[in-house]
Amino acid sequence: MHRPVHGMQASIMRSLERRLRERIEQLGPSAVALSGGVDSALLLAVCAETLGPQRVLALTALSELAPKGELEAAEETARHLGVRHRWIRLEALRQPALAANPRDRCYHCKRWLFGALLELAAESGFSLLLHGANADDALDYRPGMRAAEELGVRAPLLEAGLGKKQIRALARRRSLPVWNRPAMACLATRIPYGTPLTAEALARVDAAEQAVRRLLPAGTQVRVRDAFPLARLEISRARLPLLLRGARRERAIRELRALGYRTVAVDLEGFRSGSMNEGL
Repeated sequence: MHRPVHGMQASIMRSLERRLRERIEQLGPSAVALSGGVDSALLLAVCAETLGPQRVLALTALSELAPKGELEAAEETARHLGVRHRWIRLEALRQPALAANPRDRCYHCKRWLFGALLELAAESGFSLLLHGANADDALDYRPGMRAAEELGVRAPLLEAGLGKKQIRALARRRSLPVWNRPAMACLATRIPYGTPLTAEALARVDAAEQAVRRLLPAGTQVRVRDAFPLARLEISRARLPLLLRGARRERAIRELRALGYRTVAVDLEGFRSGSMNEGL
């Protein structure tokens, strides 16, 4: 059931949605790289509406880089839309160029991940893979988008000009189960470039974010930037005061110290997607 769009010009939203449908129709039967997030969920939904559920395949890749709950959220989305869903487990830390965490880590990661998903798609008779990059991603340092272009992986949301706000509005309109789920991103984005990725560090930041998220209202954006033994917390600005109040603050400190952090700092600028790229 579609809900009315609030706070945006309806004509602009209709134009963007029409452009997205046209792109998808031109591309034809497609596999969609489905994470647990809202971007790929909306892309899958519009693909299913435009092409029909039988001409779409949802694919999810899991590795040590995926935050907890990604598979469950992806499965819920695919089930909600009636789209066939396959998933594969990969071992990211066995990829030397990725585990070393260089500045172009995302390029190596996407080359490897999309390559695996393309093979999985081909097994099911799909030659085209789509991913959920959007217009806002083009404003950040995203070397993974170069890997997608090299492999022929298309980004209809980006091509149609949809940004995060429009995507959330369209996902809410469709009552997608993840429409208000906070952006997660891969866990490697919490660790400074040049610091090798380890299973211990990735599990630590994932557990830390879960602990902080449990203290705040659902949908709150949370990032724990890891400079171990220091944790720098980025929280949605509107919710930041909640974390700084007595009981929540004390519990956050206690739980993060239990994970091995010795210093817990709060970034007063709040949550910023891609903040680890600010020095590049």
